[in-house]
Amino acid sequence: MTASNIDEYIAAFPADVQAILQNIRATIRKAAPQATERISYQMPAFFQDGVLAYYGAFRHHIGFYPPVRGDAGLVRDAAAYAGEKGNLRFPFDQAIPYDLIRRIVEARLAGKKKPKVSRPAP
Repeated sequence: MTASNIDEYIAAFPADVQAILQNIRATIRKAAPQATERISYQMPAFFQDGVLAYYGAFRHHIGFYPPVRGDAGLVRDAAAYAGEKGNLRFPFDQAIPYDLIRRIVEARLAGKKKPKVSRPAP
């Protein structure tokens, strides 16, 4: 499927999956109101000072990218959803953890606001 925008992407799925995708979109928008959205790597993506999050619907799950790093509590809470490539997988037969998605987005935003530490040249 090749969608030119997120509305087209979501519309291509059955109604139950559309509802999940819209809820994820709303969760990310609420956590990051200044982020912009577009299709990237053929899936919905949010950007704010670089990549914030990607998500997409697959046959049996929602994929959420990029991986969770740096926050021990989030890493622990996300562990049950960890995919083999560092992504998160939210199976359709389980409740989608919207609060976890919100926390991940907020943590990624906070990480982007930290000043970069410059290292001296070798």
